[in-house]
Amino acid sequence: MENSNTLAAKRFKQIRESEGATQKEFATQLGIKNNIADIERGRTKITGYTLVKLIQHCNINPLWLYGFSAIKNANTIQKDTSPKLITLNSEKNENMILVDAKAAAGYPTNIQDRHWFTELPAFDFPLPQYRNATFRGFQVQGDSMYPHLKPNEWVIAKATDSINNLSNQRICVVVLKDSVLVKELHKQTDHTSIKLISLNPSYPEINIDINDIQEVWEVTSKLSFDIHSIGETATIHELQLAMQRLTNEVNNLKNN
Repeated sequence: MENSNTLAAKRFKQIRESEGATQKEFATQLGIKNNIADIERGRTKITGYTLVKLIQHCNINPLWLYGFSAIKNANTIQKDTSPKLITLNSEKNENMILVDAKAAAGYPTNIQDRHWFTELPAFDFPLPQYRNATFRGFQVQGDSMYPHLKPNEWVIAKATDSINNLSNQRICVVVLKDSVLVKELHKQTDHTSIKLISLNPSYPEINIDINDIQEVWEVTSKLSFDIHSIGETATIHELQLAMQRLTNEVNNLKNN
């Protein structure tokens, strides 16, 4: 196994080269007086001060530098993708908020606006599958996930606090800075980006920088409706009525 200090010297050189800097330029960039050539040859160990500068200026994860982590960038170690706001019912339990196609357009910019969230429809889902976690309903837009998800169907998705804790190639609702996308999420080995894949092959894959992600919701189920009753283009009102009927049925079963 390669010595951690030897590996650190090699990776230090990789960092400098990725910055496109000469040894002299890199020393100036970091504000250090150490001989960069000696560090890269392994003759001089990286000092604590130099390590701090690598973190500050190059966003380097020190565990990666010494070979104890596969994650190179410090700010992607635990990118927080948890909900920025939740709402509670009168019993102080979390509501399941519904985000239809129209609301999705304003979701990214209102992601921390409590008043905006309280205007969205919400309900309680008494099934055990939806306990002990935060869930949210999102309406599918377009046919990029066809045939698995049809236009205007609804998905129920569970909040996740980090992409690191998410299984790879899962269908997710990804909230970016300017849009809400339902796609299959593929992690990348560099841990700085993800790929969003459409199940409909006519759509190209999308590369997303981790820092452009606000929230990630893992899709756990979808709501499909009988075309003779509600239909595939169920409105919020119709969806709420269907949910209320289901809630009443579950409660009746509990009482019998």
